[in-house]
Amino acid sequence: MGRYAGPVVKVARRLGINIAETEKVQKYLDRRPYSPGQHGQKKTRRPSDYAVRLREKQKLRFIYEVGERQFRNLFEEASRKKGVTGTIFLQLLESRLDNVVFRMGIASTRRQARQFVRHGHILVNGKKVDLPGYRVQQGDEIAVSEKGKKLAFIQANVERFKGRKSFPWVEFNPETMKGRFLRVPEREALSIPVNEQLVIEFYSR
Repeated sequence: MGRYAGPVVKVARRLGINIAETEKVQKYLDRRPYSPGQHGQKKTRRPSDYAVRLREKQKLRFIYEVGERQFRNLFEEASRKKGVTGTIFLQLLESRLDNVVFRMGIASTRRQARQFVRHGHILVNGKKVDLPGYRVQQGDEIAVSEKGKKLAFIQANVERFKGRKSFPWVEFNPETMKGRFLRVPEREALSIPVNEQLVIEFYSR
């Protein structure tokens, strides 16, 4: 299964969470807090254990907008490392370049961040990196390219997020359009509405 490229709101309503982490999607969910379609408001039967686990997996995959194969590979990598698998898995997802660009406020969504990266507008330690899934390391400098600084979308995003409370594991200077990935976040710092233990159970079945 590839990466989903359809309407974000439709998936958000089906899963019941703000997968884009944007005000626009949240407004849609507040206005229509039920699944899309003519049967969206009808009561459904209690889902099976498998369905519950699958739903949690889909939530996490759609939040970070990662294709199924890449998502599974990251999970397997996390399961081989020492420590709490669920936390390590989330940290690997948070370390993706497209996600870091989103967290810094350079992009308004992860989907937009992926486009910026692919079009060569993002530098890592002074070098262009066009792979959205590139693994950012602690201490890496993330910057907008000179060409990217002239883009109206990036300028608007940076200006909009100037007064926003930043995430403690990244820093970003809106004047220079440069930032740094300070560290991988602890699980407690991530306000992600997903039970990652159910994701582990899904892949361990």
